[in-house]
Amino acid sequence: MSNLYIPENILPITLAAPAADAAGRTSAYISLKNAAKVWIVAFINQGNAATILLSPLQATAVAGTGSKVLANAVRVWSNLDTATSNVFVRRTDAVNYTTDAGVKIKWVVFEIDRTKLDVDGGFDCVGISTGASNAANITSAFAVVVPSHAGDTAVSFIAD
Repeated sequence: MSNLYIPENILPITLAAPAADAAGRTSAYISLKNAAKVWIVAFINQGNAATILLSPLQATAVAGTGSKVLANAVRVWSNLDTATSNVFVRRTDAVNYTTDAGVKIKWVVFEIDRTKLDVDGGFDCVGISTGASNAANITSAFAVVVPSHAGDTAVSFIAD
């Protein structure tokens, strides 16, 4: 792994900037046409004891066209208290994840292989939505993309 570099081999891409999340929201979408894999990482500064539903979404274009939940369960990890541990817990494969109500700083990670999308239906873009929660809960999300071809960082994942 000594030859794995950000941003040469894996690309972090903003999906949702940090914001209060009382009503829930949907992030931007990225294209996986030239990606081998993506991890969607949600960061939560939970200021209120209200759970937060996180749902990765698939679409047919980066505009969110035809957006719907994932067709197949994906690998999920979480760290529900980053102040006491840096260890992520592997959760049951799922198409979404709901945090606990603990007032903590949290990470939730979804690993998405593009073959898990409805590729026959033309779905090759992903984003994430948050469910309604509380204004004191600050959420954000980014994607970590592994390009299909090593070193192919000139490819745009934010355009179709």
